[in-house]
Amino acid sequence: MVTTVFFAGLQVSQIGVEATSEKTYTIATDVTFPPFVYADENNEYVGIDISLMKEIAKVEGFKVKIQPVGFNAAIQSVQSGQVDGMIAGMTITNDRKKTFDFSTPYYSSGIVMAVKPNSSVKGLDNLKGKKVAVKTGTSGADYANSIKDKYGFKVVTFDDSDNMYNDVKSGNAVACFEDSAVLSYGIKTGLALKIVTKPTATGNYGFAVKKGANQELLSKFNEGLKKLKANGTYDKIIKQYTGSEAISKQKANATVDETTLSGILKQNKSVLIKGLGQTIYLTIVGVIFATIFGVLVGFLGVLPNGFARGLSATIIYIFRGLPLIVLALFIYNGVPNLTGSKIPAFVAGVITLALNEGAYIAAFVKGGIESVDKGQMEAARSLGLPFGKAMRKVILPQGIKLMIPSFVNQFIITLKDTSILSVIGLLELTQTGKIIIARNLQGFTVWGIIAVIYLIIITLLTLLSKIVERRLNR
Repeated sequence: MVTTVFFAGLQVSQIGVEATSEKTYTIATDVTFPPFVYADENNEYVGIDISLMKEIAKVEGFKVKIQPVGFNAAIQSVQSGQVDGMIAGMTITNDRKKTFDFSTPYYSSGIVMAVKPNSSVKGLDNLKGKKVAVKTGTSGADYANSIKDKYGFKVVTFDDSDNMYNDVKSGNAVACFEDSAVLSYGIKTGLALKIVTKPTATGNYGFAVKKGANQELLSKFNEGLKKLKANGTYDKIIKQYTGSEAISKQKANATVDETTLSGILKQNKSVLIKGLGQTIYLTIVGVIFATIFGVLVGFLGVLPNGFARGLSATIIYIFRGLPLIVLALFIYNGVPNLTGSKIPAFVAGVITLALNEGAYIAAFVKGGIESVDKGQMEAARSLGLPFGKAMRKVILPQGIKLMIPSFVNQFIITLKDTSILSVIGLLELTQTGKIIIARNLQGFTVWGIIAVIYLIIITLLTLLSKIVERRLNR
């Protein structure tokens, strides 16, 4: 009897553990795609895609970790296995089916063309010889490229919606192509464009996973979507983010006018500080590892060994020659694709900075040591000092004086280079700016604020560099 009760209790305990140990999936999404994905007035991600994903997770008994990286980066993250799936208003096409497995469609939308309110462009026939803007990897871009020869226009591509819209508003491009739901929402909430074509190339949006992978997640999404449609939750979500009532509610809930400099600062002060903090933290950690890597490679370059010097020169050549954005995407997306192991975005960012900035540090460490008169080493060796001790006692104290200003300058360069790491979804200052712009569409003012923040920090570091240099030259 006691044994029976014991095993019954054990089974109940196991059921309780299974019920609470829900699996967590990492889901990539866009950052500038309202009303499907955007940051609200509290700088929290909301929208049709986010709400659908969270509700489906709730009814199907799993958890989701949303990773906002941008549309193009989301596609690459799924392909490399860095994330389990993506939901970002992604249109289901035959070409994409070769790479992804899609869910049951959860939304249908067409492609429309928008121009400035006072534009002379009234339709596709007026585009000959002109430029139009599109967003990388989207159906709008595919549609524009499919008809550009017929109508004689050129296509310019951007990574996010705000830059695409601004290219039209500034007059660099005469029009842009985008999903009708997205453009309609943007115009209703203050985007200074107008739609001049009827929706065409209608397509279905789907949740996507890597082909042949995460089939359980895909099945759960389909089952959850079916349940949400049956119980009315799906219709409530769509209504929550679209239509005149939703727009009026959003305007009524807005407590701060984000069309002014003071309004933007008041509304986003905390997230800008957080983004700056992440930038500085990433810079410091990156510089520490870059210094370790750079000093080791730099020392290899001055050893009395041909292989060591050749290895040092090769490492410096490779990592100084690679563009930082290429290196970041290769580490974050390429390496996991080869190894099958995920790399956290922060770790990938630090590795990128360590290799790229470390190569520059190695170059000036090597140069600083070699700039010390060769007679110094010869004199030390003639006195019986071994190479290592001569380097430590005689050469390095002189070389370090030449290196320190370069170290401070490299810190400044690393700080600026962190902005490129927004392409892998790191929520530093640049990515924070993109998120704010996705909501208020005030690109000029927001980028101006971020530029001033960078300039203030860089000015302080430059002053520090000059102080250090003056003291060393005394």
